[in-house]
Amino acid sequence: MPTLFEPTTAGDLQLANRVVMAPLTRNRSPRAVPLPITATYYAQRASAGLLITEATAISHQGQGYADVPGLYSDEQIAGWKRVTEAVHKAGGKIVVQMWHVGRISHTTLQPNGGAPVAPSAIRAKAKTYIIDADGKGGMVDTSEPRALGLEELPGIVEDYRKAARAAIEAGFDGVEVHAANGYLLDQFLRSGSNTRTDAYGGSIENRARLLVEVMDAITAEIGARRVGIRISPVTPANDASDDQPQPLFTYVVQKLAKYDLSYVHIIEGATGGPRNHQQGTTPFDYAALKAAYRAAGGKGAWMTNNGYDRELADQKVESGEADLVAFGRPFIANPDLVRRLRENAPLNEGDRNTYYGGGEHGYTDYPTLP
Repeated sequence: MPTLFEPTTAGDLQLANRVVMAPLTRNRSPRAVPLPITATYYAQRASAGLLITEATAISHQGQGYADVPGLYSDEQIAGWKRVTEAVHKAGGKIVVQMWHVGRISHTTLQPNGGAPVAPSAIRAKAKTYIIDADGKGGMVDTSEPRALGLEELPGIVEDYRKAARAAIEAGFDGVEVHAANGYLLDQFLRSGSNTRTDAYGGSIENRARLLVEVMDAITAEIGARRVGIRISPVTPANDASDDQPQPLFTYVVQKLAKYDLSYVHIIEGATGGPRNHQQGTTPFDYAALKAAYRAAGGKGAWMTNNGYDRELADQKVESGEADLVAFGRPFIANPDLVRRLRENAPLNEGDRNTYYGGGEHGYTDYPTLP
């Protein structure tokens, strides 16, 4: 019977345990460049079997929040090299989450102040984080997007490919494709944000086309066994919606099964909210989703996420329902979360006022167990 704290593998990744640090946006990368304190932050948490970085933009157009990192300039790659070197020195493994936000952006964050891009020109009922001319940060409504033209889509795929290569150059052990939480790839998947009538809209097959093209490009570039993907079948995050998520995501995982992926990362329920949240008329069947992936030949590790504690994580791993379990916010305040979980030790409480933006306080100064 597998246990949470024993070593395992995920594709080409050899992991010391089955505890994963989930992506956590921290807004501490001015000019989209990771700072030296970012290396300290991730190295402090390197006892996790796997670290997944905060979402990282594949292009300037892919940026949607102030002071989040990128992976499209030499300076950004150099910043990430400091991070990967620090994590590896501490004995950890780290992958970068590759991100294009699509419509979840603001004109002040876009190249030349342009409109954010989306599958369709439908404004999201969502907010994003910007910094004004006085240097003050705050949440604002997302801007009206424009629909991507067919001729632009190959360029989006190419941006993903180039970012995957940049990730390897920066020393990452692999990449995670962010296809969740109402961002660009998820926007194409869902009927609530995709009303296109061309080859990228309408049927489930068409709506999944861009995701498949992105996965083809990335896996061809760096090898599938160091590529993971994150999906969130029923989350309402960033105005994401679809009234038939079960057939949609069953099709998605069946397509993913053709790649020999490192892992598939599933957000169960509403991101950061109720695990039993549903869209459509029936509860989502996650066991059936995993079964469909395995039946189609999928070999990647199955990673689950959302509201886990030690008891639930143990249950999922020991039963075989999950191969890996991702923890999010507990890692903010507990750099030594793996030890605290193993010893059933009390957890530090996070300071929400320092979650987004700032310096070392609330970032690298949380205490560890003696």
